[in-house]
Amino acid sequence: MSGHSKWSTIKHKKARMDAARGKVFTKLIREITVAAKMGGGDEDMNPRLRTAAAAARAANMPADNIKRAIQKGTGELEGVEYLEITYEGYGPGGVAILLETLTDNKNRTAAAVRHAFTRYNGKLAEPNAVAWMFEKRGVVTIAREDVDEEILMMAALEAGADDLESEDDVFRVICQPERFSAVQKGLEGDYAFTSVELENQPKNTVQVAEKDAASLLKLMEALEDLDDTQKLTANFDIDDAILEKLAQ
Repeated sequence: MSGHSKWSTIKHKKARMDAARGKVFTKLIREITVAAKMGGGDEDMNPRLRTAAAAARAANMPADNIKRAIQKGTGELEGVEYLEITYEGYGPGGVAILLETLTDNKNRTAAAVRHAFTRYNGKLAEPNAVAWMFEKRGVVTIAREDVDEEILMMAALEAGADDLESEDDVFRVICQPERFSAVQKGLEGDYAFTSVELENQPKNTVQVAEKDAASLLKLMEALEDLDDTQKLTANFDIDDAILEKLAQ
């Protein structure tokens, strides 16, 4: 299992969605606003906005919230100016970490990121130090319930996807970024998406020893919980036996 998939699974099992729903909506609204500002408010003409809006709908965000976020981006409504800043670093065990943020205060965000890395035995790195270890992939997640895997696979490939992964209670449709909009359009009429995202997936993974696992997971949780975090991934793999032991 890849580092991203491992972290994704860990987050899913924590089942914090109800408590974090407000924070999830905040992240999605920021992405929609920035996407609309950069490429306009028409989803058909703006792939980034289409993906952001699809992710919001998958998270059951009300349509009015999505509309207002777009209007803030296009200038129809007053909004906040956000900066996109990517941080790169290393966690315990030599794990590469890639963190994408949207912030209205870069000094606040930089201080919070630096504090998290220092507290949990990580180290910030220079730009492009670890980014090359990851590659962008479009991922559409679909609940397994009442879905025929073979039929979904055929539909996904026909829409332009590269692969279909089975993970716990969901299917993950994987594609190249340039085909992401086409894959979404090809599947959205027949399947209900639980998430839609452009992910940074690791090309290779690092096996993390038990002595480093606890600190690494605490670092990942601290970074994930930052208000300005949009996307977080790392190239780690941790044995399930170690994860079970840490959960006790």
